[in-house]
Amino acid sequence: MSLGTFIHAICTPLHEDETLHRDGLETHLRDQWDHGADGVLVGGSMGMMQLLRDATYRDLVEHGVKVSAGRGEVLVGAGDTSFGRTRDRIEFLNGHRIDGVVVLAPYLFRSRKPNLERYFKSLADVSKAPLFIYDLPAVTGADISLDTYAALAAHPNIHGAKVSGRFMVARQLIDTIGEKFRVIIAEPDMVDLSLAQGFDQQLDGIFAVAPHILSRLRRAVAAGDMQQAGSDGNLLVRLRNQIRDAANGGGLVTAWLELRGVQGCAYFPPSGPLTDAERTELLTDDLVKELSADTVAARAR
Repeated sequence: MSLGTFIHAICTPLHEDETLHRDGLETHLRDQWDHGADGVLVGGSMGMMQLLRDATYRDLVEHGVKVSAGRGEVLVGAGDTSFGRTRDRIEFLNGHRIDGVVVLAPYLFRSRKPNLERYFKSLADVSKAPLFIYDLPAVTGADISLDTYAALAAHPNIHGAKVSGRFMVARQLIDTIGEKFRVIIAEPDMVDLSLAQGFDQQLDGIFAVAPHILSRLRRAVAAGDMQQAGSDGNLLVRLRNQIRDAANGGGLVTAWLELRGVQGCAYFPPSGPLTDAERTELLTDDLVKELSADTVAARAR
């Protein structure tokens, strides 16, 4: 069975004034590479790109690319609220050596099918790096159709898509245009099962919060131990659900990153860190105990 290509969508460690915490970013990135990441997505939805100050975004890209040089694939998120803002970000990225630009459909003023096709093609014309569509209808409200995908795949600089929560669409894309179009899925609920079904390109933010668990899952798959792979997959799902359902998701992600030795915060005002009571509850959670062995090692590095 293929071990697949796994891209970790990293967080953006910040200081309280929302400037980049460079030391935290370096530790966070090193954690990914040391646990076998094939690539990273910098400034994706996990990295809260759209919430970052413009100067922080530029610093994130410059420092993230520098730290990651020679370690693996580096994709950078650029999808913003309008064509103009997204184009400006892509023009900035044109000055950096990256492997791809990842672009959301417009999500504030939503576009219809013909406009979506023009939108992505026009941005691909601007980008020096290959452009990847970020298909995230839960946020954008845009369900990109198969015929739109076929038209976009014909553009010489549109190389693929990250498809989130549309498993059957991803399956159809692979079956119809997969040879000339890279299909990357985000299905953290079924990492082990999707590998068995031939989905060898995967990307998600939860991989970056617990890269040691994903690394163990991949080793289990390589050894044919699907029971262990399933168990590790369940841990990733439990962690994802805990963060998704938390009243203060940013504070909880910050606490998990701290357990891995990563300095900085992953929340934005008016949110803040966990309270003392919330932190005590987290540290006594059974999930922490199950994930803790490698996090202790991470803090010692």
